[in-house]
Amino acid sequence: MRIAKLTAVALATSALTSVAPAWADDHHKITEEPLELTVHMHHKRYTKYDEEWPVEQAAREMTNIHLKNVTVGSNSTSSEEAFNLLLASGKIPDIVGTSRIKDFVFQYGPQGAFLPLNDLIDEHAPNLKAYFDERPEVKAALSAADGNLYYIPYLPDGKYGRAFFIRYDWLDKLGLEVPNTVEEYEAVLRAFKEQDPNGNGVADEVPYFARQWEELIRLVTLWGGRSSGSDTYHDFYVEDATIKYPYMGEGYKEGIKNLARWYEEGLVDAEIFTRGSSSREFLLSENLGGATHDWFASTAGYNSSLQDSIEGFTFKAMVPPENVNGDRIEEHRRIPIKPDGWAIGGTNKHPVETIKYFDFWFTEEGRNLVNFGVEGEFWDMVDGKPTFKEEVLNNGRPMNSQLYEVGAQLHARGYFQNYEYEKQWSNEYALEGIALYDEGDYLIDQFLGVALNADEQKVYDRYFSQARTYMLEKQQAWILGSSDVEAEWDAYLAELDDMGMNKVLEVMQSAYERQYGG
Repeated sequence: MRIAKLTAVALATSALTSVAPAWADDHHKITEEPLELTVHMHHKRYTKYDEEWPVEQAAREMTNIHLKNVTVGSNSTSSEEAFNLLLASGKIPDIVGTSRIKDFVFQYGPQGAFLPLNDLIDEHAPNLKAYFDERPEVKAALSAADGNLYYIPYLPDGKYGRAFFIRYDWLDKLGLEVPNTVEEYEAVLRAFKEQDPNGNGVADEVPYFARQWEELIRLVTLWGGRSSGSDTYHDFYVEDATIKYPYMGEGYKEGIKNLARWYEEGLVDAEIFTRGSSSREFLLSENLGGATHDWFASTAGYNSSLQDSIEGFTFKAMVPPENVNGDRIEEHRRIPIKPDGWAIGGTNKHPVETIKYFDFWFTEEGRNLVNFGVEGEFWDMVDGKPTFKEEVLNNGRPMNSQLYEVGAQLHARGYFQNYEYEKQWSNEYALEGIALYDEGDYLIDQFLGVALNADEQKVYDRYFSQARTYMLEKQQAWILGSSDVEAEWDAYLAELDDMGMNKVLEVMQSAYERQYGG
């Protein structure tokens, strides 16, 4: 069924051309005879490696490397659970690709479970070497505590991820300008709540909503706080070469205090902690949602899908409101390194061939294949650029889903994304919003992570999880109004100290200075 499905996709999206693709020769062949390498590949979107993915079939033809699926735990969507099962089996395959592989290789690589890649890259992977030579900060971020690289990550491309979106048609209907400051933003949300912009005579509007409740916490930036230092929620951040945790700052306290007030006054979705990922689809399609903070391409897409059903519907990006300190901050951006990717197992008998295979995905042909799918089936070269076929781009199906189905854009593979793939399915509203953000300097530097040594890891493991759980519990209680952040703040910080959070910050700082020379 799987093979038939993929074949149908290929046939439906293209009449196969008789012109051979640019890669149809032997210059990417790694071995004269086919070489089989075993692979464990696990991600919540695809819980096992599929040998019949068209992208993998094309890579086989080009490289002569044949990956054989030995994924453990494919009946679970938890990559951590699957990896633990793999470890328990005592059989590490030739290649391990998984979500959060960074955590696994930093811990088990120095113990011999994975091969160090430094020398292999320098001697046998010219494209990977060139990439790291041009981006030494990426190489530093990938280095384990012993100085070795143990995995090749999924490397996102592009700068912008999420943005502030607001209903411009509602602004026009109420005679309001796009808000410029946090005070004006609050005033607009209040007008959305009280002045019936959807015109149904019922006070049912939801001024601010979010698919992920963490995007409500993100709004503490409007009061000088922070919610994360990277594109991962609840992460540490760096300020003046010092590691800090966002939920311990004065600006965060002020932000939570105001968000609790917004929640009490109905400016925030009453179901923001429970409505979940369907909130954007439901609230916009029902003409109820007023503003959010979400991804450019997918959020702007609603302008195309809802304009026929909701007269005048216009949901566009606005620049971040100026916060109480006079700053405009967009905390979310595309991080240059993801903790996902793949590594070489410690018992791999063909490390040279494997690193050459990893390097293939950083060649021009390999990068096109992994980003756009198979040439001639999903895309054609037009004016020197890979260009999706119209029948792929405009068939009403999400582009990401189509690419996953054929083995492209898989995050448990180490590759360098090409933002052009997303740009092609971003509509004019998304591109307009990105141009708007390009005019300002709103993005802030991201924390690329640290590699803890064994002693530091023990401190982190002992204290951080419990402290983080406590912080998140208090955060929600404060916003929902069951307790008061102002009254409890000093006791909260004292409790975190007792729970060892300051010890965690000390080992994080030590690792940061060792890794980045701070």
